[in-house]
Amino acid sequence: MASVIGAERRELLLARLQKHGVIRLEEAAAELGVSTMTVRRDLEALELEGVVVRVRGGAVATVKAQSFDERQAVDDLAKTEIARKAADLVPTSGAIAVDASSTSAHLLAQVRGVTDLVIATNSAHNHSRARSVHGARAILLGGELEPRTDSFVGPVACAAAALFNYDRFFTSASAADLERGTSETIVEEGQVKREMARASRETVLLIASAKLGQHATAAGLPWASIDIVVTELDPGHPLLEALRPLVELR
Repeated sequence: MASVIGAERRELLLARLQKHGVIRLEEAAAELGVSTMTVRRDLEALELEGVVVRVRGGAVATVKAQSFDERQAVDDLAKTEIARKAADLVPTSGAIAVDASSTSAHLLAQVRGVTDLVIATNSAHNHSRARSVHGARAILLGGELEPRTDSFVGPVACAAAALFNYDRFFTSASAADLERGTSETIVEEGQVKREMARASRETVLLIASAKLGQHATAAGLPWASIDIVVTELDPGHPLLEALRPLVELR
């Protein structure tokens, strides 16, 4: 690709971020036909604008609340791979909880072969997906609609989430780091997820690698509440090494 300059280059970087969820220095420099130093300066400028956070080797998007449709459009390849790997963890019967994430929506699209499975979720979008799963009974956990994330939250949602005994809770997160565990952009979102985790025999975190090492404003789940982590990476990838003593990696 011919080298591009200035504002056009930064627009292309943001487009890459929207598609992949992360900007990697070496890949971006090769694609744009510029040096890694040039990309690094662009990322510094974008960070000053508040749209990215620089990390080692590149940058990720600033963690903020997004609608379901906005989240659905980000890093589709990673979510599809995560869903493919996690599909085997869905039991054929019993009950599971599914959060309001677009990653969980990808998982529901992969579920096959269930015979008597209850799927409870606090997302109208994921409830619709669950209704399409042959052999499943979809339950929508009501409550107050959070317009920033299109999820149902609040005391009613928390109380409803606690009414079931789940075999597994499948959840994503806005971010995850080694010290804090997962974190969310909305306090109430974290509250519902903690209730689902408490009611579940096991909790499975479905998370793209671009979100690792980041944190958002509201507490989510501590690592002690998470049993399995599924990313798009091979479980032996060096980026996951720090998580190995804490959880099972898939």
